Amino acid sequence: MEWFLKVLKDYAVFKGRARRKEYWMFTLISTIIVIVLSVIEELLGLGGILSGLFSLAIIIPSLAVTARRLHDTGRSGWMMLLALIPLIGGIILLVFAAQDSKPGTNQYGPNPKEFA
Repeated sequence: MEWFLKVLKDYAVFKGRARRKEYWMFTLISTIIVIVLSVIEELLGLGGILSGLFSLAIIIPSLAVTARRLHDTGRSGWMMLLALIPLIGGIILLVFAAQDSKPGTNQYGPNPKEFA
């Protein structure tokens, strides 16, 4: 939960770098929350309102942590636009997000692993 809150605290910070753990923990916790909200909606017959509002609320932090994750691998945050390519773009972004950090300082800042 600490990593999820860290991303929310850095709400719209697109500069710097994000470790794999930060990115994947945020993604995991967000997914779990959406699933729980979907079950609640199904039980109450709300039709997607809660999970839709939650997804809307975390869209900017999601984009920001993805940009920082790409920065950590030495790529521009603009590489997120690959997601617009059907199927292949998402797979490429998945591979990029799973890669290890570039060692040392790069153009986006110091390696966050070195400070952990």
